[in-house]
Amino acid sequence: MQPSRDIGRLIEIMAALRTPGTGCPWDLEQTFATIAPYTLEEAYEVADAIALGDVANLREELGDLLLQVVFHARMAEEEDRFDFGDVVEAITRKLIRRHPHVFGDARDLSSDEVKALWGLIKAEEKRERAEARRASGMPPTEATGALADVPLALPALTRALKLQEKAGKVGFDWNDPRAVLAKLREEIDEVEAELDAGDALGVAGEVGDLLFAVANLARHLGVDPEAALRGANAKFERRFAHIERRLGEVGRTPAGATLDEMEALWSEAKQLESKPR
Repeated sequence: MQPSRDIGRLIEIMAALRTPGTGCPWDLEQTFATIAPYTLEEAYEVADAIALGDVANLREELGDLLLQVVFHARMAEEEDRFDFGDVVEAITRKLIRRHPHVFGDARDLSSDEVKALWGLIKAEEKRERAEARRASGMPPTEATGALADVPLALPALTRALKLQEKAGKVGFDWNDPRAVLAKLREEIDEVEAELDAGDALGVAGEVGDLLFAVANLARHLGVDPEAALRGANAKFERRFAHIERRLGEVGRTPAGATLDEMEALWSEAKQLESKPR
């Protein structure tokens, strides 16, 4: 087999890998459940390539993510559930249905009107899915209520953000970021109270509440908490690397340095970053 720009060739390769007797033993052992973590990992690697501005790597990572779709579709086809063509048909149908302002009669809508229409269409799709399941005698799978449809597999900060956004749409929200800031201080006080009480389980719960409040503050300030934390992680890595480098210049390592020495080098790294270039 030769590389190709044709999606059909990728589907053929995946089928060959999953062919009993001649395929790859590892690929043949996989299930939807075992592949799911790789699907999430590949999505994160796509996000990393975008964050780094690495367009060449983005091409590779998008290919890896596409492979995940083909892999899942192949396993479904083997079980006579659906195939890759069904996946493509489902998403094209959804895109056409959700964009009547492009493919239908709802023309000249503002951005806010498009967003509102999108929500109405999604709600109708959810209702139709529920009715189809009831008609076929299958139990309901989708949660109901204002907080429905927030995937459990999302990163915790992102999921907190989406839960807060949904609650906010029905009026359960603060109108002033300073009120959220006051809540944040309240949560810090509660962490301290649990520390004083020596309650490890209570501390864990209050730390969770504190993180949830931080995500809420970020939302009210128009900050993506995941992106903000990624930036903070990168900053920490950069400054700690400075500590390691400066200690290495004199034949030392962080393990052999005092906290005061490392704090001084941390401050040095901050000052270097603040200097105009």
